[in-house]
Amino acid sequence: MKFVISTQELNYLISKILNVVAQKPTIPILSNFLIEAYNDELILTATDLTVGIHCHTEAKILEEGSTTLPAKRLSQLVRELTAVNVEISTNTNEITTIIAGSSRFKLNGMSKTDYPSLPDLSQSHTFEMKQSELKDLLYRTSFAVSKEDNRYVLTGVFIQIANGSITFIGTDGKRLARAKGVIDNDPSFSGQAIIPIKAVDEILKNLTDEGEVKISLMADKVAIEANQMRILTKLLSGDYPDVNRVIPEKSEIIVTLHREELSSLLRQISLFTADHNHSVRFTFIPGELKLTANTMDIGEGNVSMPVNYDGPKLEIAFNPGFFIDILRHCKGETVIMGLTDAYNPGIITDSAELANSLDASPLFVIMPMRLSED
Repeated sequence: MKFVISTQELNYLISKILNVVAQKPTIPILSNFLIEAYNDELILTATDLTVGIHCHTEAKILEEGSTTLPAKRLSQLVRELTAVNVEISTNTNEITTIIAGSSRFKLNGMSKTDYPSLPDLSQSHTFEMKQSELKDLLYRTSFAVSKEDNRYVLTGVFIQIANGSITFIGTDGKRLARAKGVIDNDPSFSGQAIIPIKAVDEILKNLTDEGEVKISLMADKVAIEANQMRILTKLLSGDYPDVNRVIPEKSEIIVTLHREELSSLLRQISLFTADHNHSVRFTFIPGELKLTANTMDIGEGNVSMPVNYDGPKLEIAFNPGFFIDILRHCKGETVIMGLTDAYNPGIITDSAELANSLDASPLFVIMPMRLSED
């Protein structure tokens, strides 16, 4: 194998796939990149056996072939090269020579023979959607995914396809984010999948705001193809909970809140919450929302903002960090919040569809916390 490629392009390709490389691989070859040079094209692959990324670009191929090289060491070396182009060649003993300007390096690799191949997608159900839409749907929902492994199925984003629409859901049991989109797909097809958060992060990192993305769905895996790149991941197995049971069908109280102002006040008041009890009291009185936090070791905070509320006094407590996360993933100048009482979840959306809350998209649900005594 022998090829010449721009150093900048090679560094770009490596940066796209480096995060997938296993940190402590069970098989030594998984700490390597697979590098293939065929038909004027350079192909780089990385996998940890759960998530795999396969990307390609044009290159000057002088001799076709393949090898695998240590991912971390190669990425560090290429990042430091100052030459415009780099020439890479591999001999029959899997020793790779890297020439950049007057610099010359030899890196020991391993044969591609033992490198796991990415699965065949020929039997998958395939459809396309705009990259910008998929990016937005994942962005709106992935932040709410559970970080704790004890609820395995909640450590991924749940996708449901039915009647020509696609729904994305992320939840950790304390908050929930749901967003819906329309796809050009056979309306008779229905399916669902749980994409692990590591794969979601890689997909988000590699999507742009232009062009289409091809999605190939199988029983136990899914592939995303866009921008000369294919990301393939195994799906999480298990039954995702029926989240519709925690979404209130109707909100008794609906208020409009200025998103940036509320975010700022929550960041201020959260400084007065204890590590073991991140709870802020929301008190709604006619025309005003008061936020309070009182911690014996820290002190007390009180802030307020005007709101379009004209009902009786209502007190409810929320985790300020969760609330800030939701506001960050809304996009409007204002958000609409639906409440019933101090014990039922609050609904937040930046669309005007809250009156019919079950259909609003995006829709965020946040569970209340126990109100502490004054």
